[in-house]
Amino acid sequence: MYEAEILHLMEEEQIDLVVLAGYMRIIGPTLLEMFSGKMINIHPSLLPDFPGLHGISDAFAANVAETGVTIHYIDDGIDTGPIIAQTKVKIEDYDTLESLEAKIHKIEHKLYPETLAKLIKNQQGES
Repeated sequence: MYEAEILHLMEEEQIDLVVLAGYMRIIGPTLLEMFSGKMINIHPSLLPDFPGLHGISDAFAANVAETGVTIHYIDDGIDTGPIIAQTKVKIEDYDTLESLEAKIHKIEHKLYPETLAKLIKNQQGES
């Protein structure tokens, strides 16, 4: 029901690209079917490592040397869609969870708009 209402609104507004950030819900088949290959998400890890809600804290707890930011298409899995772009973030010995979160967010705020601009430019070039 929820997705059907969203889909109806998106059709009324002639939406052709869905860009998510912090949506924190699993996208169901109603939207996936209509927007396959046209839904983009940002995730705070180097997918396929650390998918799901707690990418930053999971990477920090795993004591890995690096993590990062991934921009990907949404599919029917959890953070499993085709990767569009990634940027690595080194986890330093002195990093805290809070400092790592700040580093990740800084990269997100740069990478997402740059990547979206490239995708839109490429789509316009194909028309």
